[in-house]
Amino acid sequence: MLVVGFGSGPLQANCYLLAAAAGGPCVVVDPGQEVAAPLAAALDEHGLVPAALLATHGHPDHVASAAALSAEHGVPLHLHPADAPLYEGDSVPLESGLFAVLDVDVRPVPGHTPGSVVLALETPEGGRLALTGDTLFAGSVGRGDVTAALRDLLTAFPDDTVVLPGHGPATTIGRERAGNPFLAGTGV
Repeated sequence: MLVVGFGSGPLQANCYLLAAAAGGPCVVVDPGQEVAAPLAAALDEHGLVPAALLATHGHPDHVASAAALSAEHGVPLHLHPADAPLYEGDSVPLESGLFAVLDVDVRPVPGHTPGSVVLALETPEGGRLALTGDTLFAGSVGRGDVTAALRDLLTAFPDDTVVLPGHGPATTIGRERAGNPFLAGTGV
C-alpha cells in the first residue's frame, strides 16, 4: 500500500494520499489549506489520480481545498453529515465502504467536532492504519477531556495500529496507550 502524507497551510494540517499502489486511483484525506502544489507534485510523482476526497472533520484546515479539488478531479468530498454545516461547499455523507479499491471503515468519534471520525483500514500487507484527524495526536488529544467515543475507539485497535494524525508525526496505538499523558487513568 502506498501512503503519502504532508503538512500544509498555516496550521500544518496533514493531508494524506492512500492508494493500493502507485500508478492508479487514490484517496485524498483531509485536503486542507494550501494543498494544491504539494498534492499535484505527489500525484505526479506517484502517477495517482484522485478517486475520492475524505475528511476526518469539517474544520477549514482539513477541508479548505476540497471544493477546488472536487471540481478539478470530478470527485465529491465525503464528510460526516454532522460536520456539513462547518463546510461551505458541497459534500456527500461519509460512510464506511470502498474508496479507490480501499476498504475504509468510518468510525464516528464526536468530540473535536460533532462529526469527527477516524478512518480505519487494513493494508494488503497486513498492517492497520487509523487516520485520526484532530481526535488523537502523538502525545496529545484534540480535546482536554477524553470522550467515551475516543476511549472505545482506542480499545478497539491493536497496539501495532499506525496512527496518522491530523497534525504532527505518526505514532501507534500502543505508544499512545503507554505514554500519552491525556490517556493516563482513562482505562485505555
